[in-house]
Amino acid sequence: MINEPTIILSGTDPDLPQNVPPGLARYTSMRDMAKGGSAVLRAGFDPITGRTVAVKMLLPEKRLDRREQRRILREARVTAQLQHPNTVPVYDIGSDSEQGIYFVMKRISGENLFEILKRIAQGDQDTIDAFPMQRRLDIVVGACQALAYAHARGVIHRDVKPENIWVGNFGEVILLDWGVAKVWGQADDNVPLNRSVLTTEETETQQLKTLTGGGQRPGTPLYMSPEQVSGSRGIDERSDIFSAGVTLYETLAIREPFRGADINETFDNIQNKEILPPSERSPDRNIPKLADEVVMKALQKRPGNRYQFMRDFIEAIQAIA
Repeated sequence: MINEPTIILSGTDPDLPQNVPPGLARYTSMRDMAKGGSAVLRAGFDPITGRTVAVKMLLPEKRLDRREQRRILREARVTAQLQHPNTVPVYDIGSDSEQGIYFVMKRISGENLFEILKRIAQGDQDTIDAFPMQRRLDIVVGACQALAYAHARGVIHRDVKPENIWVGNFGEVILLDWGVAKVWGQADDNVPLNRSVLTTEETETQQLKTLTGGGQRPGTPLYMSPEQVSGSRGIDERSDIFSAGVTLYETLAIREPFRGADINETFDNIQNKEILPPSERSPDRNIPKLADEVVMKALQKRPGNRYQFMRDFIEAIQAIA
């Protein structure tokens, strides 16, 4: 868990520094926070504003990759334009002569929802007490509020999952990672997934530990809508509703609805398998029947049978007692 930095007098009183260097040289005390497959997130200090920030940039081996450059720049610009309480503020976007494209965000404290659910699955009583069902529902609603705002602005997230929902130490909920977002009006780069080209090594790198411990689970593929799996070019906000529905199911049942033995089986489950409602999957968690109805409607295979707008889905979640 990341703690909130303390405000100290020395960060508020000094005069503005002279001859501020350009690019990333402006930021001091840089240290790694997290690394992904193509980018690194670092914490740093901005002497101009006197605040600690988070800086995202490409890994050295990806800095000259045009596809990765476009992706991080899209993420930066989409995130910067989605100014909502459930998105992270972007302070700066630039290209450093040594580090390449980067963007600077508010540094937020807390942890992602997946880590919380994992501890609940492991029976950690402190986490169970801190995050009862109603609190977990509120977290999902917060992420969905960001999605509703994004949809109104013409943006589809396309990667909604607990790992991308940040839960702050002071009650804030932030939906992160807009790197694969689709902006209405752009060409849809969603293409059919050729399962045969997924090698064992690629499969393993795309998987994360299961909530229940032992084995592996698909990460992003587990939350794809049927139309994402099939490569439909008609992806719209109802795809995010499906992914949010998977997240809601997992948040209630502390189990993944579509997880198969491998990615191929998971994709088949998403497209074809009729799953048990959360209350039947996890009968010991006292999940109300209304929650079953809400989840199962969001997880309909056909987009036309789901909630048609994120606001309707939000209202349905909020009605769960």
